[in-house]
Amino acid sequence: MSSNHNRVAIVGRPNVGKSTLFNILTRSRSAIIKNRPGVTRDLQFGKCEWRGQEFEVVDTGGVTDSNDLMPQLIRQKVEDALRMSDLVFVVTDAKSGVMPEDESLLRLVQKSGRPYQILVNKIDKESDIDLMLAEFYELDTQLIACSFERRQGISDALDWVLKSLPQKFMAPQEAEMTLAILGKPNVGKSSLVNRLIGENRMIVSPMAGTTVDAIDIHFEKDGKKYKIIDTAGLRKKAKRQDDIEILASFKTKDAIPRADVILLMVDVHEGPTEQDAKILREIQEAHKTVILVANKIDEAQKNIERFREKFKEQLKKAFHFYEDIPVVYTSAITGSGIKSLFEKIDDLWKKVNIRITTGELNRFFTQVIRKAPSPVYRSQNVKFYYLTQTNQTPPSFIAFANHPEGVDPSYRRFLMKQIKEEWSLEGVPVRIFAMKGQHAE
Repeated sequence: MSSNHNRVAIVGRPNVGKSTLFNILTRSRSAIIKNRPGVTRDLQFGKCEWRGQEFEVVDTGGVTDSNDLMPQLIRQKVEDALRMSDLVFVVTDAKSGVMPEDESLLRLVQKSGRPYQILVNKIDKESDIDLMLAEFYELDTQLIACSFERRQGISDALDWVLKSLPQKFMAPQEAEMTLAILGKPNVGKSSLVNRLIGENRMIVSPMAGTTVDAIDIHFEKDGKKYKIIDTAGLRKKAKRQDDIEILASFKTKDAIPRADVILLMVDVHEGPTEQDAKILREIQEAHKTVILVANKIDEAQKNIERFREKFKEQLKKAFHFYEDIPVVYTSAITGSGIKSLFEKIDDLWKKVNIRITTGELNRFFTQVIRKAPSPVYRSQNVKFYYLTQTNQTPPSFIAFANHPEGVDPSYRRFLMKQIKEEWSLEGVPVRIFAMKGQHAE
């Protein structure tokens, strides 16, 4: 292979999901996937395109500590892949936890000097992330929680690639923000797509996306580049009475992981429904930024007295689990509210990508932990040492403490609320992890 390519090597133990990731990134079935170790032996190369940038992905065989001939040959191939690559994905398996092979493989990667990111695969539920990541923080703090089967965490991993590739390879390019428009049938998704694009009349090119049904539409607005995952065409398949069936037919699981900001559309006449709540929970579990687009405001103003107040009451009831969801009122037909929608999208995009230094965080953290009684774990007060931001987006933070098990959900909510208020991050799905740490003397 030519050395002029950007390359990202995928390494890991057998059967942790390397080939699944390779197939997703290259949009192919090149890598054979079987539920048994040792299937991939030779290196496989494929192209990956993300946000207008292209690089090469290298799939490798599963590394073990065995001294048998075949495992040793695979290990040599992996060492070859590390030498010829710019970056490395180290894939691990959350369900089996940290294994000795993970530790020895990480040492091999560190010895190569290549920048790496650890992908902790097979975390299928948002509620399991803290528990399943905790053990892997002993390996390294550069972790991304993933479920390759559910397409979770992959966009975060690819964003890390773009940030980390050698600049000499990267052509200057304006970042493109990806929007997904979701909602029930007949709320105005197609009209909103047409309004967003029609205002600009600068469609670069409609092109097939990673799913069969979704179409990616590229356009510009005020010098900024956007891509819409248009799921409006899925409505014909969604003419079903059962809410759960409709949710499934929306291809939500395909659109949500690919989006930077999700526009969840509802009809202000009808208000948010149980079905909308199901979609919002899917978005919440994927840890994605969302804007609620209350559409058909032109009709509502004519027909519904105090419609905004009524809508807010409905919102509080239906979305009780998501208190600070941003709301923009629009009319996709008249164009009312479209300017405000773009302003809200851009504002949230800046917040999602905020970087806060550890120094800033800890000056703030020192003040905050005095505001509420410390949590208690087995009759001992939890002592916090310091707070730091991870590489994940939207912003995530790690609080190091003597008893991380004692940092219960209510205290996490308190910390998240304080962080959001301090840095004006309302509407951003901030997360806080707790892990064991020692006081730095």
